[in-house]
Amino acid sequence: MLLRHAVGAALRRIRLDSGRTLREVAHDAAISMPYLSEIERGRKEPSSEVLAGLCRALGLTILDLLREAGVEAGAQAPVVDLAERREARISVLRAPGAPSSIRHGGDAGSTSHDVLLAA
Repeated sequence: MLLRHAVGAALRRIRLDSGRTLREVAHDAAISMPYLSEIERGRKEPSSEVLAGLCRALGLTILDLLREAGVEAGAQAPVVDLAERREARISVLRAPGAPSSIRHGGDAGSTSHDVLLAA
């Protein structure tokens, strides 16, 4: 799910739960009603300024909105079995010709550490 879909769904749910119309919220946020509709349907990705205006119009903070968008996104997220994930192999990636370890510092007492990149 794209962020704009989650934000739009959260805005629509919050607006409807508060009993407000598109026209009222758009007016209070100083944006057009069609633009608000596009945002709610996830077709437009609003700027931070537009989101701030919408949050003010709905009596929210940006953090509240993002939290609600997370709830919307979580409802659409696939369920992952973490036990199966732990069993998955981790591939070690090294650039061709790269050293197998990296030295920290230049003194005789420095230690080396392997670098592991997991995908």
